[in-house]
Amino acid sequence: MLIRRERFADNNAVAAVHRSAFAAHYAASSPGVEQDPPEVALMGQLRSDPGWIPTLSMVAVADETVVGHVCVTRATVGPFPVLALGPIGVLADRQRGGIGSALMHAVIGAADALDEPLIGLLGSLDYYPRFGFQRAERLGIVPDEPDWASHFQVRPLTAYDSQILGEFRYAGPFYTL
Repeated sequence: MLIRRERFADNNAVAAVHRSAFAAHYAASSPGVEQDPPEVALMGQLRSDPGWIPTLSMVAVADETVVGHVCVTRATVGPFPVLALGPIGVLADRQRGGIGSALMHAVIGAADALDEPLIGLLGSLDYYPRFGFQRAERLGIVPDEPDWASHFQVRPLTAYDSQILGEFRYAGPFYTL
């Protein structure tokens, strides 16, 4: 498996990854309704947003097929520029094989190498702590949507500064889901 930057030619494959990765979740919540998971449209919106960071959108490729994707985009904590992770997805039939973990390690390492201070995300309290994520409130950071507080986490990177405190705000497309 190879992890590399996403290319323009990967757009359809990335959409297929997120369609596959999230379809079961949304099918369970809306039985009998077939529609693309919101992560598919989110990717299109993020690519045209000023918060898009092409160097931090990565794909996992196995046997010349895109099998996973992750991206981080520009976010803020108060006046400080930070990163937001998501979406991350792996083809349904390839999940639980280490692809998601490899993508996480790659994007965290790349963000750290670019001297970014931290990454925030809304996600599983069982999965993301293994990558160094912790509840954001421990560092004095809160999401701008109070309903997210219970699952909002941050990962401080080498350039983290403890003066980064306050309200976390994602790139605009996250609020249109």
